[in-house]
Amino acid sequence: MPSTSMRAITYDRYGPPEVLRETTVPKPVPGPGEVLVRVLALSVNGGELSLRSGKLLPFSGKRFPKRIGLDLAGEVVEPGTSRFAVGDLVWGGGRQMGTAAEYHVMAAGRLDHVPAGLNPAEAVSLLAGITAITALRDKAHLKPGERLLVRGATGGVGFVATQLGKAMGAHVTGLASAKNLELARELGADVALDYRNPGQLGKFDVVLDTVGHDMGEFRRMLAPRGRMVAIAFDLEHAVRTVGYVAANSLRPTRWVRGFSGNPKADLLADMRRWVDAGLVRPLVDRVFPLADMAGAHRALEEGGVRGKVVVSVYPG
Repeated sequence: MPSTSMRAITYDRYGPPEVLRETTVPKPVPGPGEVLVRVLALSVNGGELSLRSGKLLPFSGKRFPKRIGLDLAGEVVEPGTSRFAVGDLVWGGGRQMGTAAEYHVMAAGRLDHVPAGLNPAEAVSLLAGITAITALRDKAHLKPGERLLVRGATGGVGFVATQLGKAMGAHVTGLASAKNLELARELGADVALDYRNPGQLGKFDVVLDTVGHDMGEFRRMLAPRGRMVAIAFDLEHAVRTVGYVAANSLRPTRWVRGFSGNPKADLLADMRRWVDAGLVRPLVDRVFPLADMAGAHRALEEGGVRGKVVVSVYPG
């Protein structure tokens, strides 16, 4: 008789990475329009660290235990009435935590087939690229020949944004740590500069901010018709940061806008086409086993990550 339980990562209080623990929970059952996926890999995202630490109170609530994990790459177990078949390798993400587990249920509209040639760890490293596509193409409307500045050019979203910017025909300037400047150039940055001492940067048509603080300083670098998209916020000064974005979002020129990533099948298919064309490649910093989710969170918190920190549910 098939098991009705599974391994999963939960936490029963806010705190450091050590609050995360492997436990046993009921195996999910898919409903109408949903697909049951055997999770093979997931990535660790900055927002999850903030949720786990309690920095997003009162939005995250006080009901425990809580689950962790927002994205996945895995095998379809029960496709329901979707376009997928049993055994298909899929990737996707949602807005409900819980992918740090052996199985996860996700709406069919939030899944797509993994690009050919990618293993699960490589695939999930690229899922943050959905945010990069939305920011550069759909929000900023980046055009060929424009000057793009990427803050955090080798980080979890920035490493994809740097590649996409180049593929879209922009002149890309990437800000990164000194040790990652060569990597930024390899990813496609025309100019790679140490974020601690970048010198005079000039004006840009588009600024992609993956860092979240000193927004005013970077908005001043916008050309008269420039656009700035912020995908991270300074949680130590959250009200002020969100207020700054709101105050500048309605400007007709030199505006600043923020948004929350929303992986859906059409965006996943767009990313797959970029990958298939050889214009975007994955970047995995380190892979941790599911039982060491705390180690994965700690690695991201320590900084200096190149690409994505990934968790493998079935390592080996």
